[in-house]
Amino acid sequence: MKTIYSHAGDIQIIYEGTDFLVINKPAGLIVHKAAGNKSKALTDYILEVYPEIRNVGEDESRPGIVHRLDKDASGLMIIAKNNQAFKAIKQQFKKRTIYKEYIILVHGKIAKDEGEILFPITRSKSGHKMAALPISNSAKKKLSNRDEGNIKARLKSRQALSLFTVEKKWPHLSLISVNIKTGRTHQIRVHFAAYGHALVGDDLYGTPKNKLKNQKMSLGRIFLVARKLKFKDLEGNKKEFQIELPPDLKKVIDTLK
Repeated sequence: MKTIYSHAGDIQIIYEGTDFLVINKPAGLIVHKAAGNKSKALTDYILEVYPEIRNVGEDESRPGIVHRLDKDASGLMIIAKNNQAFKAIKQQFKKRTIYKEYIILVHGKIAKDEGEILFPITRSKSGHKMAALPISNSAKKKLSNRDEGNIKARLKSRQALSLFTVEKKWPHLSLISVNIKTGRTHQIRVHFAAYGHALVGDDLYGTPKNKLKNQKMSLGRIFLVARKLKFKDLEGNKKEFQIELPPDLKKVIDTLK
C-alpha cells in the first residue's frame, strides 16, 4: 500500500485508478487550505505526488476534492484525478447514491439499538459552528397553520438525516455505526450532540461535562472514522472500500469494560 507522509501522519493510498484515488486521511490534517491557515493541507501532499490533479475541479484551492472530512477525524475519501471523474463522483454525491458509513464513540449509553436523527442543521449564531434545529411536538401544536407551514418550508431546505446502529454499549459510552443520507457540515457531530450523546473527543459540540471526560481520555482527536464507501466508477462498476479502526482508537475500545 502506497503512503504519503504528512505532518499529521501517513496518508494511505487505499486504491489508485486512472480516474480517482481512495485515501485514508489521518486525523489532524485539514483537507484543503482556508483563509488564514498556513499549515499544509491534504491537497498539498497529494499534489506533491500527483501534480496532474492540480487543475481538477471547480476551485483551484480544492483540486480533486469532491467531499470533505473534518480535520480531527480520519478515514476514507475519494479524490478525482481528472475532470470527468470529478463531475461523475460529484453527481453521485448530489443524487445521494454514494454510501457513506462512519464509526463513532459517543458519551452515554444510548437506549435504542438503532434509529434515525432527522434534525435540520444551520449555522449557529456565533458563526464558528453548526446547530441542529429539533422541534418538539408540543412546540408544533402551538404554531398557527401559517407559521407551521413557514417553519416546515424553512427546515426542509436544511434537512439532514443520519441513520445509526449501536454496535456495542458500556455504562457510559456507546460505539455506533452511522450512515448519513445528507452531507451537511459537521452533520454527525451536530446530530449526536443534539441527540444528547456528543462524540468522544469533540470539545466543540460537547457539554462542559463531556469536555472534562475528553480531557481525561486525552485522545487528541475526535472519535469519528469514515470507514466504508460504496460508489460507481465511470464505467458503472460498483466500488466498495472499508478500513479498520486506526490503532489509537482500537486501543481505546480494547481497554473499555
